[in-house]
Amino acid sequence: MKNYFSALLLVATTALYAQQNNDQNQKWSAGRPDGHAPISVMGDHMHGKGEWMFSYRYMYMNMDELKAGTDDSTTENALANYMVTPTTMPMNMHMLGAMFAPSDKLTLMVMLNYLSMEMDHLTRMGGTFTTESSGFGDVNLSLMYRFFNQNRQSLHGQLGISIPAGSVTESDVTPASAPNEMELPYPMQIGSGTFDPSVALTYLGQGESVSWGTQLRGIFRFGKNDRDYRLGNKYSLNNWVAVKAADWISFSARLEGLITGKLEGADPNLNPMMVITADTTNSGGTFVNGGLGFNIYVPSGGLKNLRLGFEFASPLLQDLNGIQLKTKETLTLGAQYSF
Repeated sequence: MKNYFSALLLVATTALYAQQNNDQNQKWSAGRPDGHAPISVMGDHMHGKGEWMFSYRYMYMNMDELKAGTDDSTTENALANYMVTPTTMPMNMHMLGAMFAPSDKLTLMVMLNYLSMEMDHLTRMGGTFTTESSGFGDVNLSLMYRFFNQNRQSLHGQLGISIPAGSVTESDVTPASAPNEMELPYPMQIGSGTFDPSVALTYLGQGESVSWGTQLRGIFRFGKNDRDYRLGNKYSLNNWVAVKAADWISFSARLEGLITGKLEGADPNLNPMMVITADTTNSGGTFVNGGLGFNIYVPSGGLKNLRLGFEFASPLLQDLNGIQLKTKETLTLGAQYSF
């Protein structure tokens, strides 16, 4: 991650020098379809003094088949060491957000989400069953500070905290527990159970019909939750470019590097020999994800500043710790309205 920070600081320094030799009044603008990042990127932009923005995002992520490291694996390999293996896991997330700028330099943001997940399983004896969980997740609060916005370039930082409002005790009936419910493994829990600070730095640039951005983000886990574990830290480097095809639509491409640390500690209610998702060695990994999408923007009229966004994303590389379900496609769509 040191290389990521060095690269981003180099970009920021170059931008600062460049702005000294160009028109100081030419600012980066959000008032165009490519003025926001792809809809999957959070905290990518700021607002002017007194401006509000409300947003809704829907994300669907599908996990299917198994992978060990960078190699595809099979249910037979998993069942050689565990009594049960998952086979698929679709997840749906609904996200509500609000942003307010008390000044041109500062923007405040809150994010709420609701998750629903289900996981199909295969047992060593050939049986199948499905578990489900759903509920409101953790609440995210953050503030963003703009360092500069000149020469069609902008740089802002973000500090945030995730408040553990989501459940870490989700339960469901399984063949081994019927007719009673038992606590579900880690991937089926709704929240982290810990207060998780985050920090991000976002650089934006714009041309006449092209915009681009880079965002470096870290999510840090401290302590342990009520079930004696904590999720792994997350480090991501997001890069995107968007082309403004008209005043109302732009098309984007995104490339993300993501590192997710292993889960630390263990829930005493889970048996790590039963199912691969209850074994903490099967957690975390390194990913390279790619995404293609579009943004629609209403530049005038009664719906001025309404935005609609869509992105299709898929991993280009997955290097997983242990054996895990591999991520397939992720679809994100949403609406944003500012006033």
